[in-house]
Amino acid sequence: MTHETYTNPVLNADWSDPDVIRVGDDFYLTASSFGRVPGLPLLHSRDLVNWTLVGHALQRLEPAEEFTTPRHDSGVWAPALRYHDERFWIFWGDPDQGIFQVNAPEIRGPWTHPHLLKEGKGLIDPCPLWDDDHDEAYLVHAWAKSRAGIKNRLTGHRMHPDGTTLLDDGKVIVDADRIPGWFTLEGPKLHLHDGWFWILAPAGGVETGWQGAFRSRGFFGPYEEKVVLEQGDTDVNGPHQGAWVSTPSGEDWFLHFQQRGAYGRLVHLQPMRWGDDGWPVIGDAGVPVAVHRKPDLPPQPTAAPATDDDFPGGRYGRQWQWTANPQDGWATHHSGDGLRLTCVRTADTDDLRRLPNLLTQRLPAEPVAVEVELRLHSQELGARAGLAVLGDAYSWIGLQRGADGTVMFVHRFAEPVADRERDASEPCPAPSGRVRLRVEIGRDARCRFFYDVGDGPRPSGQVFAATPWRWVGALLGLFALAPVGTGHAGAAGFDRFRISSLH
Repeated sequence: MTHETYTNPVLNADWSDPDVIRVGDDFYLTASSFGRVPGLPLLHSRDLVNWTLVGHALQRLEPAEEFTTPRHDSGVWAPALRYHDERFWIFWGDPDQGIFQVNAPEIRGPWTHPHLLKEGKGLIDPCPLWDDDHDEAYLVHAWAKSRAGIKNRLTGHRMHPDGTTLLDDGKVIVDADRIPGWFTLEGPKLHLHDGWFWILAPAGGVETGWQGAFRSRGFFGPYEEKVVLEQGDTDVNGPHQGAWVSTPSGEDWFLHFQQRGAYGRLVHLQPMRWGDDGWPVIGDAGVPVAVHRKPDLPPQPTAAPATDDDFPGGRYGRQWQWTANPQDGWATHHSGDGLRLTCVRTADTDDLRRLPNLLTQRLPAEPVAVEVELRLHSQELGARAGLAVLGDAYSWIGLQRGADGTVMFVHRFAEPVADRERDASEPCPAPSGRVRLRVEIGRDARCRFFYDVGDGPRPSGQVFAATPWRWVGALLGLFALAPVGTGHAGAAGFDRFRISSLH
C-alpha cells in the first residue's frame, strides 16, 4: 500500500511562532502578527498539510494609542491557542504591555475585547493549562531581555480557571542558566500527558536553536530536560517553537518554524511519537524530515492561504494587514472591482517604513512574480502610489504626480540606515496615468522590477535583495499618499493583484 506524502514547509511564508490545536476533526493555527492589523491570524486545516486563512481574532491592537504608527517588531508575540470549556482561547505577550487574553465560542468569533491578564515589561510567550481533574489552571511565560533585563527562564503561575486573573506572584520553574549549554529559552507550550506536566520550549535562538522538552510530576517543578529536535545534518536551521497535536486515530505530530531570512518563519510538520523512555521523539530520530507520509486523516484538496485579490466592491481579502491600527476612509467601498486607497496626507512621504496606511501581505518563500495594475486618480502635486517590497530596507515602483502636473512612473528605494528614499531609476512619463507593475522575486528574495505604461514591459533599476525586520519577514505592500496639505488629496486604484509561481 502506498501513502501520499507531503513536503515541508507546509506553510511557505511567514506564519511566525505557530500554535495549533485540534477540536473534533478540525485543526486550527494561530501565529504572531506583531504590529500588523488585524492581528492573530486564524488558519484551518483538516489534514495538517493544507491550510486556509479563515479570519483574525484581534481587530485592533491595544492600547490603541500605542499603535497609531508602525511598530513592526512589537505588538503580538508568540500566541498560545487553546480550547477549553467550549471556548477558544488565545493568550499572547506584548513585550511592552504584558500578557493579554481573548476568547470566543467559535473560531470565527465573536472574540472578546483584549483582557490584560498580567501587566509588565518583557512578559512574553504565555501559555495556559487547565487541569480539569483537579479544578486547577496554570500559566507559564518567558522573558524578553530587551525589556525585562532577564531571559532564559520560564515563570509559572496559578491562574483562576476563568482565565481573568493570576493567583500568585509567579515562580521561576525552569532556569536555563543552570542547564549547561542552554540559552535563550522561550516559547513554552504547556501540556499534561501520562501523569506529567510537560513544557515544550525552544532554546538557542531563532536561527540556530533546538526544541527542548521538560517534564515534572508537579507544575512548579523540578523539571528534567531533553533536546527532542535539532538541525542535525539537514538544511532546516533552528527547527523549533511550535505545537504538539494528536489526530483522532491517535497519531502525534509537531509543527514548528524555520527562520529563513527575508521570508520570515516558515512552518514545518514533523511526525512525533513517544519513546520507550517516555520522552517525545520528533522528526526522524530527532532531526527534521523534508518529505513524509501524510497524517492518517481523510484526504483533502490542495489549499494554501489566499494571495490573489480582485478586491470586489473595494474590499480586500483576509490576507491583507495594515502596518498600524487603521482609520476610516483609508480604503473606500464601491460598486465595482478594485481597491481604492485614499492618498493619505503625511509628512513621511520619503519613508514608507513610517506609514501606518500600508496594506501588506506576506512574501512567499518561493520564486514568484507579483503583479498589480495601478491608476493614480489624484490631482495633488506630489501624490504617489505603488507596490512595495518592505523590510528594514525597501524598494517600490509606482506612479507620482510631478511638480509640473504630469504623472510619472517612479522607482525608489531606501537602505536600512537611510532616513529617506532615493531614486532607483530615472522617472519616465505615464501619460495615461496607468501602469502595470511587476516584481519577480527569485532565490534569496532577490527582486527584479518591471513596469508597463502601455508600450510593453520594461525592466527598472537594479536587483534589490529583500530584507526582514528584526523579527518579521519582508512584506509586500500597496500604498497611496500625498504631501501635507488641506482637503481631500484624491485616491489610487489597484486592480488584479496576482502572485504566480516562477518555477
